[in-house]
Amino acid sequence: MNDPTLARHWLAAALPKAAPALATTTVLALARIWNANGAEHSVGNAVLMTALSLGAAATGVVAGNATGDSVLTGTAFAASGALAFAGVAGYSDGLALPLLLWSLATAGAYALAARYWRHDRRETVAYERQTSERREEYAHIERVETLRATTQIEVARTGAAYAEQLAQALVTRAALPGFDPKALEAAGLPELPQGDR
Repeated sequence: MNDPTLARHWLAAALPKAAPALATTTVLALARIWNANGAEHSVGNAVLMTALSLGAAATGVVAGNATGDSVLTGTAFAASGALAFAGVAGYSDGLALPLLLWSLATAGAYALAARYWRHDRRETVAYERQTSERREEYAHIERVETLRATTQIEVARTGAAYAEQLAQALVTRAALPGFDPKALEAAGLPELPQGDR
């Protein structure tokens, strides 16, 4: 009746919490690799990243207005921010500005993710509560039905034992010398069933 409880591996439990930092760190690393390969102070590369960032932001606005899908809108705006961050980190010389942007982007990603984590946690707790209540209700119904069935079985056993004892008593009494069923009837007791004579 109950499902087995499985313990999650610690890495599987920690990975969602590390995802925002991994994402921003990956973007920073790729942007710095791009910087080392010629993106530093390249106007063409800056224009490209600006255009891509604005395109992703425009996609987020259109998706938000047209479909109202918050996941699609959030993904588009996250892509826009990542592209802008990568453009600035790739274009600038030195590490101070890219690291500052990385820390801001990571903090922003965790702030946004925390909201979704709270919502997911609330849904998980509500689901677990409903599941627990359903299990308790079914267990209660099962216990009540078990008690009812056990009681019926005991009543049937007791009735069968009583009937067997009564039949044995009637046979034993009928076998006694001087037994007169008419005397029992005259005393007001119910008439005994007449067997084949």
